[in-house]
Amino acid sequence: MKEIATVARTKEIMETFDLHTKKMFGQNFITEPGIVRKIAEASQVTKEDAVIEIGPGIGALTEQLAMRAGKVVAFEVDERLEEVLAYSLAQYDNKEVIFQDFLTVDVASIVGKLREQYRNVMLSANLPYYITTPILFHIFESNAKIDRITVMMQKEVADRFAAKPSTKDYNALSVITQYLYEVSVVMKVPRTVFEPKPNVDSAVIQFVQREHIEEVASRERFFQVVKACFDQRRKTILNNYGKFLGNKEEASRQLQEAGIEPSRRAESMSLAEFLTLYRVYEGK
Repeated sequence: MKEIATVARTKEIMETFDLHTKKMFGQNFITEPGIVRKIAEASQVTKEDAVIEIGPGIGALTEQLAMRAGKVVAFEVDERLEEVLAYSLAQYDNKEVIFQDFLTVDVASIVGKLREQYRNVMLSANLPYYITTPILFHIFESNAKIDRITVMMQKEVADRFAAKPSTKDYNALSVITQYLYEVSVVMKVPRTVFEPKPNVDSAVIQFVQREHIEEVASRERFFQVVKACFDQRRKTILNNYGKFLGNKEEASRQLQEAGIEPSRRAESMSLAEFLTLYRVYEGK
């Protein structure tokens, strides 16, 4: 049988179930098997590993992951796809599809249970564009130990995750993500390989958990400080940080103690500088 990601198989499945994509769920199905295979290969899953998938759609990526992994746990919000996935993935008994909004999932609990049986836990997905960042932050803030995250997203958003200081794409998202993970772009994906065709190009990006994360008193407060510093991009760090503290003089003192020139902008600051400033903030 042809792979699900082929144009012919996608068409056959959609016609069999009279299925139409729903814009509200950000559904764009991949119709190029080579792309789906590359995402699965980049995930580096083996039969000793479990993989979590978000938004399996009609099962194109799920199929490739099930061929390689010990177990695939897929979360899908569109209940119309229950019958579709039972049909398209019938030959794989190592998959479990849970019909639940991933933003309501206790990620740490799911990962913890999978770790009891499998060597590594990975996450792989073709993420809905409209909810990419909330999904990833839900994962990051769970503190779950996911060894490798390989996801496709809008190229513009992928560029921000991987951005370096003093570039136009560098923002709070870049700093927070790179604090937790080594980030790399696996490949760029043209809009022409989707059905329906979106208005933007995509990219596959990979997050590999850092072996040594510099611990802070509170990750949540550290992330708040980073976000506050980027509050108004064109304003100086003194203006943004002063607004966050509610005291510009105290902000100036803390910045100077951290060795950061108050007239700089947040986009010029490295991860190490944000960590230094946060330590000064906690020691206030």
